[in-house]
Amino acid sequence: MIVDDEVLIREGLRRIVDGFTAARVVAVCTGSEALGAAREHRPDVVLLDVRMPDRDGLTVLADLRSLPEPPVVAMLTTFDADEHLTAALRGGAAGFLLKDTAPEQLEYQLQELAAGGSVISPKVARTVVDGYLRAEGAGPAAESGGVGAGAVPGAGAGPQAYGGGGTGRAGSVPEGPPSVLDELTAREREVLALLAEGLSNGEIAQRLYIGTTTVKDHVSTLLGKLGVTNRVQAAVRAHQLRLVR
Repeated sequence: MIVDDEVLIREGLRRIVDGFTAARVVAVCTGSEALGAAREHRPDVVLLDVRMPDRDGLTVLADLRSLPEPPVVAMLTTFDADEHLTAALRGGAAGFLLKDTAPEQLEYQLQELAAGGSVISPKVARTVVDGYLRAEGAGPAAESGGVGAGAVPGAGAGPQAYGGGGTGRAGSVPEGPPSVLDELTAREREVLALLAEGLSNGEIAQRLYIGTTTVKDHVSTLLGKLGVTNRVQAAVRAHQLRLVR
């Protein structure tokens, strides 16, 4: 389901998504319509505009997350420095997509969301992580590999993410052992750094000249070693470990 008050964005996204999925795509133009449409159609994934004139996206996000069977919700934004992004993460958003995302990248991202994973557009990734770190007052960890703690909010848990994204969109970024960075192989560090930049498994595979299945395996291993459950939490950890600057 697509929720956006701008008709060009709403209908453009609907046409793009219709082009690569057999699933029915529902589009509504106001936040007030979103909850009723979600109850009626029970969408797997909702693309929700952060800023709408009638009800702000954060309020609608809370409503959607309160449903008995809540959909996976990704926030749509025009701005890569939108101050609402960190609040949306705390409210249970599973992803953050820029409205100018290329169609082929959008397809990858929707696949991950539909499987219960989490995604961040590359231009948004640093804003989301920096906002989280500022809110928690937990700056990057020491070069030796120590990690700060803090809550990466969200609600509920989902099935294993497409591409080894892990389970759940919620919970804290737990304390990792001081030597966690030393436990990562050189390849795992490369994969984690690219994941933190918002790249999908397919894009990481292309960048590193390895197979997508290999990337999935690396991501699954990384989540276990880092003690996190999804890609957003892993991205936060990468910044805490100073793998991304």
